[in-house]
Amino acid sequence: MSARLPIANVPALFRHVADPASGTDWGYMHAQPANHDAPYSPCFSEHLLDDMKRVQERIRRELASDSDPRAGIRHFVLASDADVFNLGGDLALFSRMIRSGNRQRLLEYACLCIEVAFNLYRLHEDRVHSIAVIQGDALGGGFEAALCCHTIIAEAGTGMGFPEVLFDLFPGMGAYTFLTRRVTPVQAERMMLNARVYPVEELLRMGVVDQVVPRGYGLQAASELIKRNQRMGNALRAMNTVRQACRPVSLDELLSVTTEWVDAAMRLNDRGLKTMERLVRAQQRRAGAIVPALALA
Repeated sequence: MSARLPIANVPALFRHVADPASGTDWGYMHAQPANHDAPYSPCFSEHLLDDMKRVQERIRRELASDSDPRAGIRHFVLASDADVFNLGGDLALFSRMIRSGNRQRLLEYACLCIEVAFNLYRLHEDRVHSIAVIQGDALGGGFEAALCCHTIIAEAGTGMGFPEVLFDLFPGMGAYTFLTRRVTPVQAERMMLNARVYPVEELLRMGVVDQVVPRGYGLQAASELIKRNQRMGNALRAMNTVRQACRPVSLDELLSVTTEWVDAAMRLNDRGLKTMERLVRAQQRRAGAIVPALALA
């Protein structure tokens, strides 16, 4: 695939805070400089994905340089600086690439999403336990990113769901692979195709979310979990290995599914694309409403 030109002199959209004392890397999506006043859609833009991948690769290099076989578990926390976790894929990019027939460019984007998703699940062999902290709605690719993490902590009153079927597509960046690790395949397919935004309290009962905490308590809950996990770091490392042995997730599997997603996207008709473009405008004027609840007829 052709290489994209790097973005120069642009502030990072992924804020990384390393805490060596606890062996934790905190990552905050949608970070913006204080003087940034341009409209910003809290979705998975290529800029954000590139920033996330760079941080992940830096952490992987650090872990690879530590050859101590008795090294404990590390943690990677995925959170957000915006009022939502993530609204999903870059629909504006999707629309442009589909309308121009640029399948290769859309595939490059999808493959970048998969690399970042796979790293959330398996950053470096058995060494990392990932935690998603949901402090605002997680839709589409945002929901998928959370599912890639080993533990999902959600604040009360937030919602998670897949709106892709509204424009006649399916969530193709890990949804089926990771959701079927938490619910049955039948339930996973239903969730992927009904466009419903599920309250996290319901997802907790279903086993999709691991913990629901009061609003404003998500990051503290993650810190408390990390402290508890430090007492069983060896067990967590072993469980990472057991999970991969018994229900393996491979990069090839994820890439195969996302390639089918690209092909399905390229088949979208004008009606689907117009709906997608209405969702783009809804993302841009985000004001606390859940996107799929907007009038899209």
